Amino acid sequence: MFDTLKDLCLLDATSGDEFAVSDYIIEKIAGHCDYKTDNLGNIICFKKGKSAPSSKIMVDAHTDEIGLIVKSVTPDGYLKFSTVGGIDTSVMMARRVMINGSVPGVIGCKPVHLASSDEKKKCPGADSLYIDIGACSKEEAERAVSIGDRAVMVSDYTVADEKIISKALDDRIGCAVLIDLIKTYDKYDFYAVFSVQEEVGARGAKVATFALAPDSAIVLEGTTAADIAGVPEDKTVCKLGKGVAVSFMDRGTVYYKNYYDYALNSGIECQTKSAVAGGNNSGTIHLSRGGVKTVALSVPCRYIHSAGSVADKNDILSARRLAEYMITAIAEGKVK
Repeated sequence: MFDTLKDLCLLDATSGDEFAVSDYIIEKIAGHCDYKTDNLGNIICFKKGKSAPSSKIMVDAHTDEIGLIVKSVTPDGYLKFSTVGGIDTSVMMARRVMINGSVPGVIGCKPVHLASSDEKKKCPGADSLYIDIGACSKEEAERAVSIGDRAVMVSDYTVADEKIISKALDDRIGCAVLIDLIKTYDKYDFYAVFSVQEEVGARGAKVATFALAPDSAIVLEGTTAADIAGVPEDKTVCKLGKGVAVSFMDRGTVYYKNYYDYALNSGIECQTKSAVAGGNNSGTIHLSRGGVKTVALSVPCRYIHSAGSVADKNDILSARRLAEYMITAIAEGKVK
């Protein structure tokens, strides 16, 4: 599973351009399930098990990552961009980027020694940043890139003891876990969705859930961990090494209480996501059609939505175990 995670993280797939990751996933799941790709790009899978479940279960993980999209070129060859998904300006400045997987660049801004006293006290706005690809004119830049091209921040995949450092852990972790479930879990039938465009409003999950009309959903995600220096205990959200985080509420969802309680009492190492913040595909999934009973299992990630997110291997394994546990419990009607 961790080899798969590495492969996934090193691929680039901003929202609306998830093709590289989708192709990789299809290669991995072919022969292990029935699957199709819908008009938006979601991969919708049916995994046949030994028995039929008591209710229709969907497990979701999103394939896209945050990134940048080129919106204009200045006369002197710099690229102006918009963010794709939520990216804080502070993690972008002076970062290397790769456009279309082949054109390197760096995100530039006014040099600090030219900034005024007031400018030094605050982070510059995203509108003041640009991508420098080394072009000397608009014409030269336009020979290399086009309006609408995508960029991601360059990152290695590094393992330090039990920690993984990489871009796109949100949500390639969920994709790796879901691939492993498809390949190894065969007790009950379930549907798997590798959804697109989560970072720009959970669009893929909305379409896929409407099409499948599940009774129950398990969302596999990465979430913010703030267990770092200077953050008070009550603001840490969740902690690395304490197991997968289970949410009771966020800005998009009030989670189905029976599933939340059942997961926390599973005996599998897990923790409560203590902050009512953020959101994920659950926000659209649980509101689809007549409503879907939904639980989110989120792996804690420090520095999420950056080129250097950090996750713990043990939390990923915890997510894998708890996902299987919840599929079986829902399928057998042990949790209503």
